Amino acid sequence: MLDLNLFGTIPKFLMRRDAPETSKESAVRVDSQTLEKLVYEVIRSHPEGCISDDVLETLKTIPYGSVTARYSALKRKKLIEVTGEKRNSRAGRPQFVMKAV
Repeated sequence: MLDLNLFGTIPKFLMRRDAPETSKESAVRVDSQTLEKLVYEVIRSHPEGCISDDVLETLKTIPYGSVTARYSALKRKKLIEVTGEKRNSRAGRPQFVMKAV
């Protein structure tokens, strides 16, 4: 069982220093803990690894930017890794494969 404290990012790390006020307000309101956990659980459910399209398909009710923005935090926390392998997306373009560590 994973420690829930692994998930979530401090709002100041979700924005640029020169961010407009609206971006700052959004960073404070976003539930990064829940989003990171959801994205991690989807990636973990693919033991053979998955691409971003797989994650987005599973979490199709969550906006694209809310999902893809979580990858960097999960990589930085060493909860997921990019394997170096690539698979074609639904659009036919290569995407890196991600796996839970």
